[in-house]
Amino acid sequence: MEKFHRLIEILKRINGAVLAYSGGVDSTFLLKALKLSGIEFVAVTSISETSPPEDIELARRMAQELGVRHIFIEGSELQKEEFLRNDRQRCFYCKKALFSALNEIKERARYASVLDGSTVDDLSDYRPGLLAAKELGVRSPLIEAGLSKDEIRILSRDLGLITWDRPSSPCLSSRIPYGRRITPEALRRVRDAEAFLKERGFRIVRVRDYWPMAKIEVSVEEVRRFLSDELRQEVIKGLKEAGYKTVTVDLEGYSQGKLNFD
Repeated sequence: MEKFHRLIEILKRINGAVLAYSGGVDSTFLLKALKLSGIEFVAVTSISETSPPEDIELARRMAQELGVRHIFIEGSELQKEEFLRNDRQRCFYCKKALFSALNEIKERARYASVLDGSTVDDLSDYRPGLLAAKELGVRSPLIEAGLSKDEIRILSRDLGLITWDRPSSPCLSSRIPYGRRITPEALRRVRDAEAFLKERGFRIVRVRDYWPMAKIEVSVEEVRRFLSDELRQEVIKGLKEAGYKTVTVDLEGYSQGKLNFD
């Protein structure tokens, strides 16, 4: 594809890079492209209580499989009051902390750029993190090449990347409605509740933390599974063990960015 060749040419002109690597579809595709470009780079994954555990393991696995240099750093967003208060600029503060840390790594390594996996679709969505990227000089090669998420999934499949059809997996703080303070306890509840549901075969899962109430979002196709009395009782028990007192299911099903409109 022309856009893929354009991406490789963009990367080849970068004199060393630090990649913000989450393990998701887009950043894994960019990781593979960086490997193919032949330039010197390091992939960096930030770990904190906001990180879905399966994302961390997938990032580790993919970096090993592709044979690229990969390091983990400790995220600092939970030390930032502006992040914890959870207003609509939450992602800006989180990305600012991350990109600041990656810029330090870039300077020490004497590389030219910090890169992220933003795509052209992100330009039309509510993405405060893009402003942080702009302020801190982070480049988005997938946007520069004009690549959309659908195109990236197709190219990822063609490249043999197991992430090609993986559901999106934003940080766990995105499950906490704006205005409700982000706490380690809330993040733990969400983590445990979503792990419980995924263990029962739900592929797309969001547990919105309206503590003491949990609101479950799954794909529209999977909502009907809750009609099974056995599963319903099992889910109620499991989520109460995770720390919730009331369990509800969103009958509209999951849709990306739903909390942005609350």
